Amino acid sequence: MEIERKWMVTGWPAGLPLTETYQMDQGYISVRPTVRIRREALQGGATALVLCFKGAGTLSREEIETEIDADLFAKLEHLIGKPLIHKERRGYRLPGGLTLEVNCVDPDLPTAFWYAEVEFATEAEALAWQPSSVGLGDYLADECTGKPGASMGEYWVQTRTDSALV
Repeated sequence: MEIERKWMVTGWPAGLPLTETYQMDQGYISVRPTVRIRREALQGGATALVLCFKGAGTLSREEIETEIDADLFAKLEHLIGKPLIHKERRGYRLPGGLTLEVNCVDPDLPTAFWYAEVEFATEAEALAWQPSSVGLGDYLADECTGKPGASMGEYWVQTRTDSALV
């Protein structure tokens, strides 16, 4: 189960301990339901190729991820037939064991944007958490959890497909 809140942001946050940096490429086989592939290259570490299925929901939803081999990834990327979305994701340590994940999406395109997410163990924890409690009230001021059009799947539809085909 994935339980997360999401915010639109501008730039990387200041003053937080950086824990990891990933270069990612992802594409969608389907957005309803969500079926996606993603290449996750950890800076200074391994690269994972992941097939992901996501259920319906906004604050929480079922998520199944499984690693796949390079041959299957290449076949699925060819099947998609569109340029994958490029992202840089940086993880920052927050008090209480949480991580702020900040993503810069398609930085070299006119459609580039930034968003941040925090994952939680329970819905109650997610609903109770306040960005201002960790000094991020201004940075995380534009929450988009559950807002129509705020998902990466919707961005895919808007930038990579003829929406009539989805």
